Amino acid sequence: MNVRLPGLVHLGDASHFVDRLLEVIEHIRLFEDFERGEIALLAGRMVCYRAPAGAAIIREGEDGDFMVIVLDGLCEIVRRDAGGQPRRLALAGPGKTLGEMSMIDGEPRFASCIALEDTLLAVLDRASLTRIIAEDPPLGIKILMELVLLLSQRLRTASGKLVQHLDGGADAT
Repeated sequence: MNVRLPGLVHLGDASHFVDRLLEVIEHIRLFEDFERGEIALLAGRMVCYRAPAGAAIIREGEDGDFMVIVLDGLCEIVRRDAGGQPRRLALAGPGKTLGEMSMIDGEPRFASCIALEDTLLAVLDRASLTRIIAEDPPLGIKILMELVLLLSQRLRTASGKLVQHLDGGADAT
């Protein structure tokens, strides 16, 4: 894994955090159908970091080829508006996954992710996902299918909010 995140403390591969991954992953739809052995294999391809409060984990507009799973802590997802002011889109705590779009398509990051408190993260990059697909095709396909489902659900949610906004709905934000 080649991901280096400046300002974050590198904790080594996620194999040391399999138990925590399993606890958190039970609450992530992305991995709900995975067994312990599959999670252990996945963890062996991930790296963990500790982000202190205020650290930027993902930066809007930067290239990115990795996704993160929040294991402990809390992050704020922000995007700059037309005036350049940061606007909060969401909060992400344990079990949330971030950065999947850029990991898959290699496009610049849509938003920034800032640690609001000491946060433990597991990171999977595109190269590691590619190795999983090559070395264990059933597991790789399972991961890809779950990522596709997750992204599809997010697109449907965003589309629904857009339709509400276009229709002048009060709940559009």
